[in-house]
Amino acid sequence: MAMPLNSEENPPAVEITIDYLSSEDLKPLSDPDIQIQGLIEGLESKDWIKVCDSLNDTRRLAIHHSTLLLPLLEPVVVVLVKAMKNPRSALCKTSIMAAADLFVAYRDKLMEPDFSGCFDNLLLQLLLKASQDKRFVCEEADKTLKSMVQSLTPLPMLQNLQKYASHFNPKVRAKAAVSISNCVSRMSFEDLQEFGLVSLVQVAANLLNDRLPEAREAARSITMSVYKSFTENEDQKQEAWQNFCESNLPALHGQSIIKITTIN
Repeated sequence: MAMPLNSEENPPAVEITIDYLSSEDLKPLSDPDIQIQGLIEGLESKDWIKVCDSLNDTRRLAIHHSTLLLPLLEPVVVVLVKAMKNPRSALCKTSIMAAADLFVAYRDKLMEPDFSGCFDNLLLQLLLKASQDKRFVCEEADKTLKSMVQSLTPLPMLQNLQKYASHFNPKVRAKAAVSISNCVSRMSFEDLQEFGLVSLVQVAANLLNDRLPEAREAARSITMSVYKSFTENEDQKQEAWQNFCESNLPALHGQSIIKITTIN
């Protein structure tokens, strides 16, 4: 899809279009060993069009030449985060698309301890971009967050997401809640226990009273996922769940969580 840049970003007499290429349409580089040598320079260029081209080269490297790109992964993510902060929507969207390809290519490598700071910055920017008003940027960030949750192991992903469920920005909380819900739906009971069942239902209980419907719906989904996993091997399902909630949550929170599973 090609999108003309608006008049605030370019003189009226000049029309520049950016092609937003799907991952499937990105072909291997003709000479990746040579072309990668100028990648970081291109990503750090002051010419935003060159940066977009370099971001697409980054995507090609991640998809078709992932081993070659691996040593540059950290500086590449730093530049991605910088590009996401750029007010130029075309540059922002291209960087978000590049992040999705990195998640698919490198998976849990992005959450390794030596890399954790870069990953946290990337995650925050994706949540912020998914929360903004520019629809085509917001939609792309939503897709990338879904790709992230599908590509990375859910337990460490959930541990990274947890703090954003109490972010001061209600839109960020809502987007984090949706990603948390998607993580939880992929987790085994053993993984849920390792994360902490009490912590998880506390997150859900807090989100149940959130300002935005998206957060409240995610909270209900989280609750049902935990309930189904918790009661899978219980004979007295509702009784066991009620005892758990009443023992581990404040009375009002416990009743709110129990009510969801009773209705469903």
